[in-house]
Amino acid sequence: MATEYPEVFIRELEMVQSIVDRMANNSFMIKGWTVTLVVVSLLINSQSIHKIIAFLPWLVFWILDAYFIHLEKCYRALHEWLIVTRPDSNECLFNLKAEKRFGDEVDGIITVMFSKTLVPFYGVIFVLILVVNLAL
Repeated sequence: MATEYPEVFIRELEMVQSIVDRMANNSFMIKGWTVTLVVVSLLINSQSIHKIIAFLPWLVFWILDAYFIHLEKCYRALHEWLIVTRPDSNECLFNLKAEKRFGDEVDGIITVMFSKTLVPFYGVIFVLILVVNLAL
């Protein structure tokens, strides 16, 4: 026998899932922009300062990527909370402030920055920038 869920429960889950999808897409786009801007700044041959400037997008986008992954984790925690809590309660109905509610329960931005998925990506870019700068 299939369980019938209220329409409001389904809509709330769909909203949270669309936010999770956007956060994942933002993280993907940031990685693309990181590679593009770092390579462009390394290809500018006019002055050595331009090659050092490559560290700026590398660092800014690394932090921003970690922030979006942190937010994604917050919304995943909200999604899990909804599945467990919502069928029996209307507590916090349509409250999508996931970072405020679950930010302390998931990995923080610094922890995410040094996660096993981000360190290899941004580490390789860092080494590339370093090698190009040392080859000046």
